[in-house]
Amino acid sequence: MEFYYTMNRIYATNEAGDTIAEITFPPVDSTTVNIDHTFVDDSLRGQGVAGKLVQASAESLRRSGKKAVATCSYAQKWFEKHPEYSDVLARSRE
Repeated sequence: MEFYYTMNRIYATNEAGDTIAEITFPPVDSTTVNIDHTFVDDSLRGQGVAGKLVQASAESLRRSGKKAVATCSYAQKWFEKHPEYSDVLARSRE
């Protein structure tokens, strides 16, 4: 499956051009984004596509030097299971 990268979005389409998987991460400020949405079409469920999307976004953010907060419940769980990407997460501003 090929992912397409645009500003604050990574996605995949089917032959008809319909989005079948995507992750969005709009900006919070100039150095931080919010991973707020992960979608995988029913036809792809159980194939690890959502995890690949979160990993792709984490790697993209790492390359760009940006940090992320994750309000998407799937992304939150993914980061908990993948501490090797903890450097991508923004530290709490408490």
